[in-house]
Amino acid sequence: MSKPLAAVRKKRLFAFNRKVFAFPYMLVLLLFVVVPTAMLLVNAFLFDGKGSFENFTLFFQAGVFLQILGNSLLVGLLVTVICLLIGFPVAYMLSRFKNGGALAMVFVIPMWINFLIKTRAIASIFEWMGFRLGIASVIVGMVYIFLPFMILPIHTTLSNIDKSYLEAARDLGASNSEVLVKVVMPLSLPGVISGITMVFIPTISSFAITTYLGGGAVELFGDVIYNAYNLDLYGVGSVMSIIMLVFVLIASFAVNKFGDSKQGSSLI
Repeated sequence: MSKPLAAVRKKRLFAFNRKVFAFPYMLVLLLFVVVPTAMLLVNAFLFDGKGSFENFTLFFQAGVFLQILGNSLLVGLLVTVICLLIGFPVAYMLSRFKNGGALAMVFVIPMWINFLIKTRAIASIFEWMGFRLGIASVIVGMVYIFLPFMILPIHTTLSNIDKSYLEAARDLGASNSEVLVKVVMPLSLPGVISGITMVFIPTISSFAITTYLGGGAVELFGDVIYNAYNLDLYGVGSVMSIIMLVFVLIASFAVNKFGDSKQGSSLI
């Protein structure tokens, strides 16, 4: 081999480029995402040490699991709607302020507080007020905890809207309400969908909130998964975890496809 070719080969073997920085991330992804997901799939199809669909049969035959899943979806939908009704106007007002980004920090700061600390604090406030813990306190607590996750993506989307669209709509005779409904809201759909996903999925899968704020009267799907693993029912718990994973994948697909398509066609 000639010396120039040998030098090129040596350079390629020891080249240090930007791809090298992806290796730690790939390792973390493999250890904490791929491997646990593979374990869930294996446990879901194992029953008494043999491959079987028995865990799926137990889940779907036990009506209580499906009932709790339905209740979790209803609670998640209600919390998401409330967060959207509160979050969109707040995000819209912040996007119109000159220092709206700084004001948005008011909603970011609570996100830095530990999740369990916030939940325990809310429970203590309710107990001090004499408010009976139950489904109402769970919904209020979830709205308080997850509201920033609705406001921030919507605020980011609204802040990035090209102001020329709004000016063009006003020049064509549109009123402020028409600009809001026909221009701002369609262009904000990617942020709205992202916020809905960031609120709905954690809501239906949470268990600490119901433990501290439910007073033992509320049980959601996350609680059932947690209890299943505590009772060594790894197969059924894995099936329920896979169902939650399906919801996450559906939500991710909606964000990536529906949001992008709406952003591109909202003004056509």
